Amino acid sequence: MNGCLIKRVGLLLIAVLLWAGAPLSAQGNDPGAAFDRFALWVEGPHLRGANIWQRIVVPDLDGPEFLGAGHVGPPYTQEDFDRLAALGANYVNISHPGLFTQDPPYVLDQGVQANLDHLLDMIARADMFAVISFRTGPGRSDFTFYSDGAGVWFDESLLNDRVWQDQAAQDAWVAMWRYTADHYRDNRIVAGYDLMVEPNGSAVFLDVWNPEDFYPTYAGSLYDWNQLYPRISAAIREVDPDTPILIGAMSYSAVRWLTWLQPTGDARTVYTVHQYEPFMYTHQDSPLEITYPGSLDLDWDGAPDAFDRAYLADLLSPISDFMRVYEMPVAVNEFGLKRWEPGAAAFMSDEMALFEQLGVNYALWVFNPAWPPYQQNDASDFLHGPNPDNHTVVESDLLGVITSYWSRNTLRPSTVRGE
Repeated sequence: MNGCLIKRVGLLLIAVLLWAGAPLSAQGNDPGAAFDRFALWVEGPHLRGANIWQRIVVPDLDGPEFLGAGHVGPPYTQEDFDRLAALGANYVNISHPGLFTQDPPYVLDQGVQANLDHLLDMIARADMFAVISFRTGPGRSDFTFYSDGAGVWFDESLLNDRVWQDQAAQDAWVAMWRYTADHYRDNRIVAGYDLMVEPNGSAVFLDVWNPEDFYPTYAGSLYDWNQLYPRISAAIREVDPDTPILIGAMSYSAVRWLTWLQPTGDARTVYTVHQYEPFMYTHQDSPLEITYPGSLDLDWDGAPDAFDRAYLADLLSPISDFMRVYEMPVAVNEFGLKRWEPGAAAFMSDEMALFEQLGVNYALWVFNPAWPPYQQNDASDFLHGPNPDNHTVVESDLLGVITSYWSRNTLRPSTVRGE
C-alpha cells in the first residue's frame, strides 16, 4: 500500500466514523461497535493528552500515605480525569504495572488488574480514550527507571531486570499480553496496547547507548527487544485482531533508535518514541543556566550549537523518515520537561507544533492526581507553574501552551457514538 493510499484510507475512516456516529460503548462492553480504533492513529493528530503513572506500593519504602493505602498508587479519582478532560485532553496513556507478577511463578496479579479496570472505567466516564502501557511484568520492576537511586533512596533488592537475561520471563511477557488482550479486547475506549514502556536491556546490562554499537554484537540475543516484541504481537493477534498495538524502540524508546525498529508486518501497529532530548535541558535543576531558545553544545564537540526549533525539527526527523519508508504511523507517547526550565513554554510550543506538522498523536508526561501526600513530587507537573516551591495549581505560560494544543481535539468516545 503506497503512502497516498494510506492517507486516503485514513481520512476515509475518520470521515465515516464522524458521519455515521459509529457506536462506541462508554462502558467498553459493546462488541458490535463498528468504530475502527486504528483510524485514531492515521493522518493525525487525533489524540492529544497526557500520561498517568502508577506503580505497585512498597509499604516499607512508601509508608502508609505517599502512594495511598491501595495495592497500586498514587490513587486517581474521577475528579482527576474529569479535570484532565476539561483541560482539553482526549487521551490518557496509562503507564501502569503489567498484569502478571514480577517474580516467578509469573501469574495474574488480581489487585493490579482491578486497579486497571477501575482506571479505564473512570477514563471512559470522563469521555477520553486510553492506551494501556505496561511498565513492569515478569522479570521487570518499576525501579529499573530509577536505578541510580538503588542503595540511596531504595534498597537494591527492589531492582529487577532479569527479563533481559531470562527466557522464562520473556515467555511470560508473551503470556501476559495474550491474557491482557483477551481481557480488554472489547473495551472500546482502549485505543492501543503499548507492549513495554522504554525497553532498556542495552542500557541496564551492557551500558550501550548507540544502536550502531549494539546490533552488530547483540542482535537476536535476549537483550534485543527486536526479537521479543514480534512474539508478543503475534500472541495478541491470536485473541484480539483489532486493537492497535504500540511498539517503542530500545534504549528507553529514544528517537534515534526508531530507525532500528523492525516492523512486525501487522497492519494495525503504531511505532512510538519518547522525547526528552536534550536531557541536560529538559531535566535541568538549579542553577538554571540553559534556556530555550539559546545555544548549547548539543553534539558534544566542545562548541556551542543553536538550540532552537530547527534543532528540534532535525532531532525528530527519524519519525518522518520511518513513516515514509515503512508507511506505518508513529506516535510520541511520552515527552516533556521539568516545569521550571527557562523557556519551557517556548520549547513546548515548538515541540507540539512539530508533532502537529508530523501528523502524530502525542501524550505529555505527566498528569498527576490531586492526592495530597503526592503533591510535592511534581517536577513535571505542568499545573504547578515555574516556581519549584509552588505545589498548587496556578496559571502559567506553559499550561497555556499545552491547553491551546489540546483545544484542537475533536474526537472523543461520545462523538463517535453519535450521541
